[in-house]
Amino acid sequence: METTEITKAQLLALLTSWKLGEIDAEALQNWMVTHYDPPEVKIGTGEAEWTQEAMNIVMNEYEIAKIAKFRLDNAQYAIDFVNCIESNFNQTKHLFIQDGFSD
Repeated sequence: METTEITKAQLLALLTSWKLGEIDAEALQNWMVTHYDPPEVKIGTGEAEWTQEAMNIVMNEYEIAKIAKFRLDNAQYAIDFVNCIESNFNQTKHLFIQDGFSD
């Protein structure tokens, strides 16, 4: 299946499914590898610039990080970052990058 756009709602649904244990980390990463392919795929069309940037960062990190480093207990940080507003972009980005993965 070829996706031409990834919406905020679609990404949030995927992250929530992972957080709730409906999919595992491998399925999450496989989805990113299969669907996240900028610039061929539009990311968050119609969303604020910071939302699009957050979506790109989240998808890129889950695409390239080692699955063993994913922290399910901090999946909410990815969700919060995608849902960020301009005034808390840097804070939610920091939490996601620093605590969303184990070192």
